[in-house]
This record gives sequence, C-alpha cells and structure tokens, in this order.
Amino acid sequence: MARTPKSPVPPDPFGALRPLETASGSLSFVSLAALESEGAQPERMPMTVKVLLENLLRNAGTAFASEDDVRSLAMWGQKPLGVSEFAFTPARVILQDFTGVPAVVDLAAMRSAIRREGGDPSLVDPLVPVDLVIDHSVQVDAFANSGAFAFNVEREYERNHERYSLLRWAQQAFAGFRVVPPGMGIVHQVNLEHIAKVVQTLETDAGPIAVPDTLVGTDSHTPMVNGLSVLGWGVGGIEAEAALLGQPLPLLTPTVVGFRFTGALPAGVTATDLVLTVTEMLRKHGVVGKFVEYYGEGLSGLTVADRATLSNMSPEMGATASLFPIDTQTLDYMRLTGRSEDLIDLVERYAKEQGMFRTDSSPDPTFSETLELDLGSVVPSVAGPRRPQDRVPLPGVWNSFTDIYSAEVADNNGVKVDLSRWVAEGGSPESPPREHAHDAQPDETVDVDDGDGNSITLKHGSVVIAAITSCTNTSNPSVMLAAGLLAKKAADRGLTRKPWVKTSLAPGSRVVTEYLTRAGLLDPLEKLGFYVVGYGCTTCIGNSGPLPGPIAQAIDEHDLAVVSVLSGNRNFEGRIHPQVKASYLASPPLVVAYALAGTADIDLSTQPLATDSNGNDVYLHELWPSSEEIIEAMVAVKADLFDAEYARVFEGDERWKALPSPEGDLYEWDPNSTYVKEPPFFEDLGSEPGPLEDIIGARVLALVGDSVTTDHISPAGSIPPASAAGEYLIANGVEPQDFNSYGSRRGNHEVMVRGTFANIRFRNQLVEGKEGAWTRHLPDGEQQRIFEASSRYLDDDVPTIVIAGKEYGSGSSRDWAAKGPRLLGVHAVIAESFERIHRSNLVGMGVLPLQFINNESAASLSLTGTERYDITGVAEGLEPHAELTVRVTDDDGNQREFQVECRIDSDVELDYYRHGGVLQMVLRRMLAKSGS
Repeated sequence: MARTPKSPVPPDPFGALRPLETASGSLSFVSLAALESEGAQPERMPMTVKVLLENLLRNAGTAFASEDDVRSLAMWGQKPLGVSEFAFTPARVILQDFTGVPAVVDLAAMRSAIRREGGDPSLVDPLVPVDLVIDHSVQVDAFANSGAFAFNVEREYERNHERYSLLRWAQQAFAGFRVVPPGMGIVHQVNLEHIAKVVQTLETDAGPIAVPDTLVGTDSHTPMVNGLSVLGWGVGGIEAEAALLGQPLPLLTPTVVGFRFTGALPAGVTATDLVLTVTEMLRKHGVVGKFVEYYGEGLSGLTVADRATLSNMSPEMGATASLFPIDTQTLDYMRLTGRSEDLIDLVERYAKEQGMFRTDSSPDPTFSETLELDLGSVVPSVAGPRRPQDRVPLPGVWNSFTDIYSAEVADNNGVKVDLSRWVAEGGSPESPPREHAHDAQPDETVDVDDGDGNSITLKHGSVVIAAITSCTNTSNPSVMLAAGLLAKKAADRGLTRKPWVKTSLAPGSRVVTEYLTRAGLLDPLEKLGFYVVGYGCTTCIGNSGPLPGPIAQAIDEHDLAVVSVLSGNRNFEGRIHPQVKASYLASPPLVVAYALAGTADIDLSTQPLATDSNGNDVYLHELWPSSEEIIEAMVAVKADLFDAEYARVFEGDERWKALPSPEGDLYEWDPNSTYVKEPPFFEDLGSEPGPLEDIIGARVLALVGDSVTTDHISPAGSIPPASAAGEYLIANGVEPQDFNSYGSRRGNHEVMVRGTFANIRFRNQLVEGKEGAWTRHLPDGEQQRIFEASSRYLDDDVPTIVIAGKEYGSGSSRDWAAKGPRLLGVHAVIAESFERIHRSNLVGMGVLPLQFINNESAASLSLTGTERYDITGVAEGLEPHAELTVRVTDDDGNQREFQVECRIDSDVELDYYRHGGVLQMVLRRMLAKSGS
C-alpha cells in the first residue's frame, strides 16, 4: 500500500501557524487565537464551531477557502450570520463494506473510463487516508450453539468472496487505503476503540502540523466517534468518494444546539435508557440539519463509552453530529483502549492550547439553541415498535404494541407449533433452521413442551428475536457486563430462554468477548443461548438470518405480529426481519430479560418474567445487577485486551490471506459476475456537460407519505425469489439460497436498480392496498412492478418523478437510494422535507430535489399521481433555492400550477447537478488535467 502524499504547506494569511511543544517533540498548529485581532471570540465558541473554523483557517488562501470565509465564520455567535456556504476538508474517510463496495466499484469504473478516454488512471486515487471495515456481511444463520460463529463466517466467505476479492484489489491499487478484514468488528466500534486519534498529525513539506481528527463516513452512524471528541458524520457514498478524491464538502453556517446535562444517572438506569430519552427530546425539538453539542457538569459522570452510545444515535435524533468536548474522560478512554502515551500527551496539549479542553469550571459556550436534562430523571425504557424516537417506559411496552396492532391482539389465542425437531437440534450449524421449513404443523397440538410442562404457543406479541447486537451498545462495557451479570443470576436460578426466541450475541469488537470471558460472564450468556454469532453488524442491519422453519411457517400462515428486541439503533418496519412486524430497541440486559420472558405482553417492572427450577416466580429486579456489581466486573476491562486484539486488526484470518484477488491499477471486470459489474454512470461522458433542461411530460413513478426511509427506497435485507432482482439472479444461474442480501449485491447495478423501492413494506399510493415494489404505468393504468414500469417509461423517453411527504430519505446514508432512482429514470423528487444525507445524495447523482412551499403537500394540492407534470425554470438559469413552477395536467387536459423550492443548497451542488453528478464532474476535471 502506497503512502498518502504529503499535504502542501498552508498559505497562512492570518499568521496563525504557531509552534506546539509535546513530550515527543515539536510540531506546529493553526491557532484560533490568531483570529482575535479580527474580532473573534473563540473561547465562547462551541467545540463544533472551533473545529470547523480551524479547518477553514488552515485552508485559507487556497482554492477552497477565502479570507472572507474565515472572517465570516469567526463571527459565529456574536451576530446573526445568515446562511452562507463554506468548505470542509475532512482529515480522513471511513467506509463499511455495504457502502464501501459500491464506492470502490465507482473508483474502479472511473479508472476504466479515464483509460478509455486516453487519460492517466492513477489520477483516480485517494488524497486523504481511507479505512474500510468489512462488517455488514455476516448473517445469523446458525445461533444458540458453540459452532455458530464458525458456521456463519464460513457462509459469509462463501457468499461474499467476489466482493472481498474486489476489496483486496483496492487495498493494493489505491494509496492510503486500508481494509479491516471480516470478523474483526463493527466499523464504528473499531473507529472508536482504535482508528480515531482525536488529534491527527498532518505531514507537510515544512514539517508536521497538529490538526483535529475529523472525518466523514459512508454510514449514518459515523457520529458515534463524536463521543471521543472527534467531529465526523455520515455522508452518502457519493459524497465520500468526492471527499477522498480531494473535493471539499460544502457546509452551511452551522446551527449548534447545546444540550446541558446535570446530575447523574440513577442506579439501574443504563446509557441505553439515556440515549432513548435524548433521542425523543431532540426529535421533538427538531435538529435536522443541525449540530448538537453536549455540555454541563453532568458530563463528568459520563464515560466515553456512555457518550459514544449517545453520539451513535445522532441520525435517529435527526442531527448531523452530536459532539462531546475533550476532557479527562477522553484521555482516560484513550489510555484504556491502548493509545500511546505520546498521542495522549499531544491531545491534551493541543486541546488546552486551542481552548478545546473542558473542565467543570469552563464557561458555558454560546449556542444557537439549548436544551437541558437532569440525568437523575431518566427511567428504564425501550423504543418502538417501529421508530427509534418512540421511547416507551417499561410499564408501557404492551400498550405501545396494542396501540399499533389492536386488531391482531383482539383475538390472541395463539398458534400451537411443533418445535421438537428444532429443540432437539438446537439450530445447529450442521442442520440450519431453514432446512426444516416444511416440517411445521402450526395448527396441531405440540408433542413437546418448553421445559415447564406447557405446550409451546406462538402469539401476537411473542418475542422471536432477542439480539445483543450493534456498536450502539456493544461498545459500552457497562451495559455488556450488566447483560452478563443478569444472565449469570438467571442461569443460577435455572432459567433459560424461551425456545421460540432466536438469540444472538454479535459484539462490535473482539475485545468484548475477551472481557466477558475474563469476568466469567460469557458462559452464563451462552447458557441462555447468547453465543457469539459474528463480529459485525447483524440484526441491526437486517442480517438477522432465517427464523426456524416451524416458527417462520406459523408466522406466515397465521399473519402473526411477532416481536424482535435488540440492542441496536434502528427498528424501522421490515428492517430487522421481513417476518417481524414490531421491533424494540433496548439495553443488552433488557434483551436478555425479554429472551427469558418470550413475550412483549409483560410489564417487566412488576410482573414475573419466568419461573425458576423450584417453581418460584422470578422478577427482573431480582436479576438486575447493582452498580457495585458492575463496577467490580469492570476490572476485567484492561488496556492489554485492546493492545492484543488491535495489533492484528488489519491482518485477517487464513481465509482472508488465501483469498485470490486481481492486481494492478485497473480492475479486471468479470462479465459473468453477479456481485461486481462496471456501472453505467460514466458511459458517453463527454468533456463538457450539456445544457440544463426543464422536465416536461413527467409521470409519477411513486406517490408516498411521510417517513419513507432509505430502507424503503433501497432495502438491505433478503432478496425474494419472486422479485425483479430475484428473477434476474435466477436467470443468471444463481440459486435462491445463494442470493445473499441486497446490501451485499450493491456492487451490481443490475440487482440494485431492480431492488429500488422493493422493500416489502413500501407503500405506493398509486396502488392502494398493496405493499412492495408496485406502481401503475400511466396513462394505461396497468399495475406493474416499479422496475418494469420504469423500463417502459425509459423506452418511451418519458421522465419520471417521485412525490413524497415529510422526512423523505430518513435512515441510513445509502447511496443506492439515490443511484437506484437515477437508473430508473427518476429526474426529480418533490417532497415536503428531505433527510440531509439523502437530499445531498440525490444532487450528487443528478436527481433534482424539490420541496413544497407554503405548507403545501400532495394532499393539500389534491395530487393523485396520475397526472402529467412539467417542471419549468430549470433551463432558464437554475440557482440554489430557486423557486420553480410545477404545471400539472390531468387526463381531461385541465391544468394548474404550484411553486416548489429547488433544494440544491449551494453553488458547489449546482455544479454537481449541471454535470449530472459529482463523480462525473470530478472525472471531467481529471480528464482535463491529464490533457485528454
């Protein structure tokens, strides 16, 4: 792997470059104090603004940042600045494999395109360090037995060897590109525990310069590292590719919401309970497009692990990022996780010199808006059953379920299920659960019991998945140890999981199992069925694997509303498992408790969750570990564990080392591959983009309501054989058992375009009463799958649009949620509001985002979606936030008009749109640079 080139020496027009002495030697830093002569007051700025201002100041005098840009941002908090645009150049980029593979495919395709045009392919190379962590591809096929991990890893390699071969090629082809192989951990936890530096050293021709560690990542939960005082956030793969190719990211003058903590968390309350409370508060307040920064004396009692749990759920809160300032907790965590003393010394000295080090006596920063929470008021909670911001105190869980599924629970006698074969085999790797899918007799009385002498009955509200998963909580030793302690007490009383519950433990790093083992708590978790199934993003991303055959068949035949409980951050409909309607986010110990109870129809705060081996009722409060027990168990968490595990994080196992992969600068495209294909985005590129045109005669491909997520637009889960994507794979010789997931197929545009709008819970109002990838082709009105209808529109040269409600594109930072519509022929999306990342992704793919104004909506304008649409004002001089006219013509020829706001928010984004996308613009500039 080649070394990332040195950066040029900053122009330094403000004379801000100052010496910094550290224990390991001298270096320089760009001091914000230099701007005091310009009237700035950096001591009262939030750390978020300080980091952004330093970034701008360091680049002042270059093509990215003018002196006036610096002077403008330096006045933040002193006067209304209005909305202006400035450039942000992150120090690094981080990727996970679901989003990283299509990014690498795009880079490889850019190299192929530049070679076809006679240019130099090596111009397509990262200009900032890039880390890719393979963590999203492991699935929970086997579970609840000691062979589960080995079986799941084996299946992971069988399914994904083509993708992994591509990533191994990228590692040797691109400069500064590192890959963390499968089975090592989740991207955000690896970033938090090892990769993040807090303060980076930028190598220049004039010597090293200390700079804040900043990043963007192709996963919406990138802000988890904000808990370690590192400013970073999630972007789409398109933006990330532009950033790693040296393009600055356009930012608008930041709004920073201050969130003050006072007091301390009560005994028995976890960081998970806190994050669900904060998520509810910030969603209610409204922080979309804003930065959140935590402050107040309550911070001193929150460890970095607690803080990371909070920052992880920034996208669920709606925030761009949610930053914690540097303080002694930051330094303590760096020491705990094995960072070098030289680095810790650098961080402390830099933060204090730059005015970024917080103490309880530090003056409160000036914020745009503020909220406050007494930590002592937080109570045990979960969130669900369909959204992460819907917090529910423990006593109200069943009511929250019945509020949504009242019709189902009105008749809740249950379904008898014969689990004898599954119980006997324990879902062993040698006999995966799906193998017996046709053995179930769900309407017959069972001839085995659940260990208590009772027949097994599956009901509405039965918990069928209990998963300790996701970096949100597995990065936090206190809640993981609490889960182990609760499991130990339960096992000691002879309790076990209910046999219909699929249990799994998927830590975000190998360190977790090491400290659980050292504390003597892994064994009791295993006794309850929580065996390690993999080190990656499993249930939280929808990689929960198949339910046991009898359970799956009973759910389908009786349309049961069953439940999953997981320690994750997302619980949107259809995300966790296609057969699970309701999902609740919970702390790891509560996940264990619900596995023991087996149902959501329980108040864990007052009702017994099980009966012990002596026939006595067992209550949650009897099993819940005390604060003293957790503190005692924390002794197992030591720096030597982090040192040992992360010393080999980039090596991989023997499978990875033996994996064949191409070599050289150009990727060798395999025409027979169903995983990796050269995308069509750079075909017929030309040296200059054509003129912008109005959108005339467009038809509506989809008319949708509020909160349509990127999971709805581009699902990550299983591929049904009867879907357009499934039929494509079968036609190309892929058997259904080898389909893998949509997420793993993102390197093949033929699969992904067919999977666009294909979520099984997608509701297109053009086809009322149906869910899934359906629409009406117009004007004939024939109901077709969206892919087939769009193909007809493309053949007829008819543009299409999407009309949506509020929060369109919320959820994961999924670039295929923009790439897919682009390939379907979608020219514009008209919505009441957009999620930040998805809006920018649309622009980055050349799709026009438009927003209703004057509180109008599809409903208020009586739009049916059957009309023809003309969008004018594009050709005559499009500008950011321009007001455009939409002319609607119904089948009778009647016309009416309404206005929309163009949600191209900056001149940089306008350039992207003119070129048909950001990568097209970058590639044209590279071709011009190479003289082609």
